[in-house]
Amino acid sequence: MLNVKSEGANLVEEISSSSKRDFIKFYEIALKSCNETIYWLGLLRDGKLTSASKTNPLIEEANEIGKMLGSSLLTLKGKK
Repeated sequence: MLNVKSEGANLVEEISSSSKRDFIKFYEIALKSCNETIYWLGLLRDGKLTSASKTNPLIEEANEIGKMLGSSLLTLKGKK
């Protein structure tokens, strides 16, 4: 249901990228997966399928990972 491991898999996959453009694309996919993970965690929490005390720390961590990915993307694209 969740792709919590998807971000890491995309970053590992980017190691074999054939160009800088390809490399950036994997980072973009990882960022999108991170945002999707936050969405699903929020649904689980808001639907009372799990407690906020369990999901909120995961959401916070995913937000931090998203910030790192976003910052890396800006650097890779020369916008930072």
